[in-house]
Amino acid sequence: MIPTAPKTSILRQPTAVWAIAFACAVSFMGIGLVDPILPAISHELGASPSQTMLLFTSYLFITGAAMFFTSWVSSRLGVKRTLLAGLVLVVLFAALAGASDSVDAIIGFRAGWGLGNALFISTALAAIVGAASGGSRQAIVLYEAALGVGLAVGPLVGGVLGSLSWRGPFFGTAGLMAVALIAILVLLRQPKRQAETGASTAAPVERISILAGFRALRNPALRSLSLVALFYNFGFFVLLAYSPYPLEAAAEALGREFGAHELGLVFFGWGLALAITSVLVAPVLTRRFGLRPVLFSMLGGLTVCLVLLGCFTAALTGLITVVIVSGLLLGVMNTALTEAVMEATDLPRNVASSTYSGVRFMGGAVAPAVAGPISEALGAGAPYWFGAASIVVAMVMLGIAGRHLVHVGRPHETPAQEAEDITSGDA
Repeated sequence: MIPTAPKTSILRQPTAVWAIAFACAVSFMGIGLVDPILPAISHELGASPSQTMLLFTSYLFITGAAMFFTSWVSSRLGVKRTLLAGLVLVVLFAALAGASDSVDAIIGFRAGWGLGNALFISTALAAIVGAASGGSRQAIVLYEAALGVGLAVGPLVGGVLGSLSWRGPFFGTAGLMAVALIAILVLLRQPKRQAETGASTAAPVERISILAGFRALRNPALRSLSLVALFYNFGFFVLLAYSPYPLEAAAEALGREFGAHELGLVFFGWGLALAITSVLVAPVLTRRFGLRPVLFSMLGGLTVCLVLLGCFTAALTGLITVVIVSGLLLGVMNTALTEAVMEATDLPRNVASSTYSGVRFMGGAVAPAVAGPISEALGAGAPYWFGAASIVVAMVMLGIAGRHLVHVGRPHETPAQEAEDITSGDA
């Protein structure tokens, strides 16, 4: 049980906490920021959809690969230095992407952006919990709120700035992250300093092996659920990275303009739906029905959504509706799957979370790389059908992994630990 603390308002926090929360929101914005401007980049730089979707691939691949090592890095640099290193890389590479004149250069700079994002999000939760007042539970609620705001607002900001120029979202992110960098540099104290002054009795941070993330995959439960996440995220990012192109084509067939602003609004609805269900709905469903039934139900629903998207590629209203509805399912799925991962293993939380996130991001990295060629070869609906097939594979693997997951679904240890697991995995 968490010790009872005096009740304080969640809004009464040190300025350092608000600086970290702001940086978290901007960091999570980067996931969907480029979505509304993919068609604009294609038109203005003469790139094919297959090329522009690699903006997701390079970002997600490097983020995933780096996740295997972030716990090792933070155990040596400390929380504040790891945060600052990540923010510096995001500012630098986001600005370079905005200044680029070729899609290949942007793809490369998005990879550097992904490295910075991996370093930042892997340590942001520890930083905000360490700096917050009112206990860790309130700090985690702020972190979850920042995550939700970032996922929802990213496509909207991308659409608004992208309607002016495709470069706008990149420079906007660089500017916002530069503000966050200065704020954290000035306001956030090193947790180590608290221990030196006696303000904290926490034990020194344990040094983690550089191979800890890979060794974690020896755990059969973590390995099984990571593979489920790999195939699930293939379908997730087929939907996220590929959908702007069928939406634009369907609108054009109706004689309507559907640019960055309109795409931003659609994916704002998607992100808002995802954020609401991940924070508010998923915990209710998992407590009532159990983790595995919820996982199977959400995977089944997402399979249906992807099949419908494959059938509705010429119907603008149908595409928009199914994309937004899918956000409701994806929010529950993200939370439930991360909870399952953390309950299925007794590995250190930061190692298990980083390993799981690394594997799942790899599924997201592959999806945009293959969606374009599949579409060109087999038709506009084919990427969605491949995504649906991938989620069916995830369901089969979840069933096969059953013997390693018999203990999954028990009551959570504490509310704070539950929220920590959810937010670490979603990041």
